[in-house]
Amino acid sequence: MRQPSCNIERWLVLSQLPRFGGRSAAKLLSKYSIEQVFSIAPAQLPLTQPQITALSSPDWRLIDNCLQWAQQELCHIVSRSCAAYPPLLNELPDPPPLLFVCGDVTLLAQPQLAVVGSRAALPNHLENTRTLVAPIAAAGMCITSGLARGVDGTAHRTALQNKGKTIAVMATGSDRIYPAGHRDLAHQIVDQGGALVSEFVPGTPPLKQHFPKRNRIVSGLSLGTLVIAAGLKSGSLITARLAAEQGREVFAVPGAMSDPEAAGCHQLIKLGAKLVTSPVDILEEVMTSHVIAIEKPLQSKLPSGSLLDSVGDVATPLDLIVSRSGRSIEAVMQQLTMLEIEGEVAVVPGGYQRVRRTDYV
Repeated sequence: MRQPSCNIERWLVLSQLPRFGGRSAAKLLSKYSIEQVFSIAPAQLPLTQPQITALSSPDWRLIDNCLQWAQQELCHIVSRSCAAYPPLLNELPDPPPLLFVCGDVTLLAQPQLAVVGSRAALPNHLENTRTLVAPIAAAGMCITSGLARGVDGTAHRTALQNKGKTIAVMATGSDRIYPAGHRDLAHQIVDQGGALVSEFVPGTPPLKQHFPKRNRIVSGLSLGTLVIAAGLKSGSLITARLAAEQGREVFAVPGAMSDPEAAGCHQLIKLGAKLVTSPVDILEEVMTSHVIAIEKPLQSKLPSGSLLDSVGDVATPLDLIVSRSGRSIEAVMQQLTMLEIEGEVAVVPGGYQRVRRTDYV
């Protein structure tokens, strides 16, 4: 009878046990190593009879399909015993035993901000998404979302447009793009150095029960979760609740009282989420020396004074600031973020505006 020949095969067998999720795996592996699970008699393990049967007679065809998928370029199977497994995800009470990653696997351990919101987002919600995500992505933080329509897709695209990195956490196998209309976006994410991540084996279709499970990974990978627009029954509120339970920051964008897609955000703010009206509201919470490295050499190449000269007393579009300064958009966005934190510039409709201070005697 065929036996697992390596740890990845052992993890694949374990992940296929019936009614055996991240919490069950964490409990089992707190007592036994992955090697011990397969070296002692299954009857001695704290498993149900169906789980013991599946452990003794695994679906080798499914396992071989997973291994074959991982032979493709940029495709990885990351187990909890792998060095590439994201440390923040390991802090969860129910971390996924395996991650199937297509793209840059090193991004999993990079500082991330989860951005979530309504699939039926209105134009002003999407504009808020672009305004908040652009400087954060340009400053070096990876943007993580769920590849859904609306806010998710806009967050991914904005990160890419600002030469940032983005991770799409999927409720399907990482080879099954859902929605199908985001297939090109998914390919662009991988092509531009991002990653598609799933805990489900390749070939898994979109199933309703998988989306809430996906949400815990979106928040679990991230230092904080930003909710752009959400109704009172939105799945984004599940992600925000999970983030709070995981001890991560929760941010919410307020909206009009008449906007049903703002009701969920208002509820989050009442419960203690940080109200967000500017990227600085987020960056001041998560920008530490080990989170976003804004290099001193970069700052010395772009003195504050020279950039301030490129910002007018009225709204100055970002592309005009970049043109005037003669610097790259990444360098300009990093410095603008620092200047906004220092109170030298303000984000206004249409771009940035210089803040003139008056000294009173």
